Amino acid sequence: MLFPTGEFLLAYLPVTLALFFLIGSSLGQRAAASWLTVASLCFYGLWRPVHVLLLVASIVFNYWAGGLILNARVMGLETRARFLVAVVVAVDLGVLAIFKYGDFLISSAAALTGGHYPALGLALPLGISFFTFTQIAYLVDVYAGKAVERSPLRYALFVTYFPHLVAGPVLHHSQMMPQFADSEIYLPQLKGLANGMAFLLIGLFKKVLIADSMAPLANAVFTAAGVGPIAGGEAWRGVLAYTLQIYFDFSGYSDMAVGLSLLFNIRLPYNFNSPYQAGNISDFWRRWHMTLSAFLRDYLYIGLGGNRHGAVRRYANLLVTMLLGGLWHGASWTFVVWGGLHGIYLVINHAWRWLLGRGENRIVNWFAAATLRLTGWGLTMFAVVVAWVFFRASTFNSAWTLLRAMFGVVTTPAATAPGAVTVLAGDSTWQWLWISALLLGARWLPNSQECIDGYLARWMEQRRDSAQQQFRAVLLGFAMVIAVLLVVICESRNVTEFIYFNF
Repeated sequence: MLFPTGEFLLAYLPVTLALFFLIGSSLGQRAAASWLTVASLCFYGLWRPVHVLLLVASIVFNYWAGGLILNARVMGLETRARFLVAVVVAVDLGVLAIFKYGDFLISSAAALTGGHYPALGLALPLGISFFTFTQIAYLVDVYAGKAVERSPLRYALFVTYFPHLVAGPVLHHSQMMPQFADSEIYLPQLKGLANGMAFLLIGLFKKVLIADSMAPLANAVFTAAGVGPIAGGEAWRGVLAYTLQIYFDFSGYSDMAVGLSLLFNIRLPYNFNSPYQAGNISDFWRRWHMTLSAFLRDYLYIGLGGNRHGAVRRYANLLVTMLLGGLWHGASWTFVVWGGLHGIYLVINHAWRWLLGRGENRIVNWFAAATLRLTGWGLTMFAVVVAWVFFRASTFNSAWTLLRAMFGVVTTPAATAPGAVTVLAGDSTWQWLWISALLLGARWLPNSQECIDGYLARWMEQRRDSAQQQFRAVLLGFAMVIAVLLVVICESRNVTEFIYFNF
């Protein structure tokens, strides 16, 4: 069940939300939290019910292990606590590896040895990377004394909470548990409803009307590249279409997750902050999938030594972190190359900043400073777009075909490649205008949180003394939601799965 579908928006969400507040106001917090946990498990089980057993087993195991680690710390058994963390994290990663990377490792071993090994053929549980990483972060925080959870119910809700369960963000215990313990969230709040609907509307618009409109063009070009050579202009058109598709797809999901959670008066951490406005690649990773970037930094990069052992070790740690970050996104060597490219980008960026800091020249002219910022943004976007080719391509051959076409190595018309005729469908002029407008919007327009936490918050603040005006604003929001729902229902046959559901 996808967020932008009639089944979710007209059935699951209203029932879950209404019963959450009804139970919270009549039976208390514990009953409401129990209902939300059960509803979240049902939401997850609608994809593949058998995987609910894996999710529940993971929750039970990690909650039990967290208790053992906490007890070891309380008793001063540091070595035992450290050993428990290592063992439990290894088990979590082992389960993730079996389901997500088993067939990839088998096929890679067969390619290296020339042998033939039977594939496991296991279906990938939805969101396994997210609920695994969320629980690993919890275990490490317990070991570090940053998290204590005595309630199995609250822990289960923390892991299964449906707005984040299948595609993030990666949550920390300290971000969520104080909110679940707040009695105010179990009663409907006007501000939560208004802000939640605003985020939900923006996310629906991004996903249904923008991301999914880019998908056919991107799919056609990448499919054609797997068959034969294509023309440079069409290669750029398809790659830029995917650049926009994944941007608005993930941004739309992030907005919807935040909005759905705000309806329940719970604030998720922002996971997306206009990454296509970044002036350098480090800034890009502070803005793209922010919770995963923070997880990789805090639990992998710093764990490897960070920047504490000199420049060479720092650059090696960056490369390893990004290589593993690429592999996290999918069981394919193309994802490893994508991560490796971003690792190289980060190394170059840090080295350049080091050289710039050692130089004696300083930028004293505002025009030169603006030119440098614009150049930095252009180089960053160029590097990101090139890397997206490997991220989206199903094989290295199709990736090389696209890159050769993009840089003028191959000029064979796309129409000569079997299957490429779908690339040429539609007016290319309008497609380029639409792509250009979206790129400019991604670069210059304010993002969702700037609009809602800034403009909408100030508008509501000006009307805080008028409950009637605020109530009218909420009614207007509901009317807008209904209007968008009608569009979603009409377009539901064309709604595609969120890209990050695959990770």
